[in-house]
Amino acid sequence: MAAPTPPPSAQDQNARNREPRVNHRIRVPEVRLVGVEGEQLGIVSIDDAMRMAQDLAVDLVEVAATARPPVCKLMDYGKFKYTQKKKTAEQKRSSTHVEVKEVKLRPKTDEHDFQTKINQARRFLTDGDRVKMTIMFRGREMAYAKTQQERLMEIATILADIAAVDVLPKVEGRNMSMMLNPKRGGIAQPAHKPAEATPTTTPAAAPAPVQPPAPTGPSVQTRGSSSRPS
Repeated sequence: MAAPTPPPSAQDQNARNREPRVNHRIRVPEVRLVGVEGEQLGIVSIDDAMRMAQDLAVDLVEVAATARPPVCKLMDYGKFKYTQKKKTAEQKRSSTHVEVKEVKLRPKTDEHDFQTKINQARRFLTDGDRVKMTIMFRGREMAYAKTQQERLMEIATILADIAAVDVLPKVEGRNMSMMLNPKRGGIAQPAHKPAEATPTTTPAAAPAPVQPPAPTGPSVQTRGSSSRPS
């Protein structure tokens, strides 16, 4: 005797309810039909729409259930679902792909190498990766754990313009680690901008005197004003 089929779970039922109705699951007398190429075919009966889908070897898919009448489209629904699933997976991969880069130091790392490690961490953070700063202890160096914890917090302060502390320094075996996350929105801008130089005000030039309008009538020459030959 075959075991009875278990009822669908609530999750499966909700997923099925989110899917559009297809073919014989569409139970309305008429639909507004859209063709395979997106052309508008007008309002047709559900029987005619199903017949057209069978003739074209495609599915009748309800794409706007709340419209009156509902809008249905002729398409290959299996291919459509595969394309949508692939697109969703690609978007998920691109949005969640964040690598964790580890930068290792020693308690006796000199100042030059210390700056090199900070520059390396800055480069990783600028690329959008998380950074795990790790200080490795040997032998009795664990006695300097407090000092190295302060050193990690110093690194967090130096990189505060592009990073935020995700996990505070903590001891893991013979290592002490701190996790930094890149800040959203890119590199932070300085809080205070340098004051701009105030332009020197140049006094306005005095307006030129207004000349009286030239006479417009015929010119008159008086006897006294005529020039005499020398």
